[in-house]
Amino acid sequence: MLIDLTLPITPEIAASAKDLPANLAGHLGTHFDSMDKAFPLEYTSLDATVFDVSHIKDREILPSDIDLSKVHPNMFVAFYTGFINQVPYAAKGYFTYHPVLSNELIEELLSRQISIIGIDCASIRTGKEHTPTDQKCADSGVFVVENLVNLGKVIAQSTTFVAHTYPMHLLGVTGLPCRVIAKI
Repeated sequence: MLIDLTLPITPEIAASAKDLPANLAGHLGTHFDSMDKAFPLEYTSLDATVFDVSHIKDREILPSDIDLSKVHPNMFVAFYTGFINQVPYAAKGYFTYHPVLSNELIEELLSRQISIIGIDCASIRTGKEHTPTDQKCADSGVFVVENLVNLGKVIAQSTTFVAHTYPMHLLGVTGLPCRVIAKI
């Protein structure tokens, strides 16, 4: 079974980006912030797990909220917060008031040498912490894929899958749109 985890770009979403500078256009929809790193082709197909953290409200997602024994090197680790289902992409508050991973959880994931962190909201940290955190992840060989959809459909079938991630091959941009497919 294949499940598309990529946010569809509608004409309305595309129109909302018409005034973005060219280097920011790659941040539209499902994408990762490239942070001056090249996406390794080995990352296009990875063993993956998704954690349902949708019940966590009004606080950061902590290491104790997930089963870290399921996290292994070279994995795609996804977080289902349910946020993109509650607050539509690009709606007021979407980019600023979403769930975040705690710095401790991010450190734990990096120490386990995973390859990709995926989340169904705008980022794993908000505000001034967004870019430095993505850079720290990239410097550790970890890309952060933002604005995933359909993680609830994956969980309904299995918490493990194979993640296929295919970014656009764009140069000189800070964000790379990508297609992400879960194979269960």
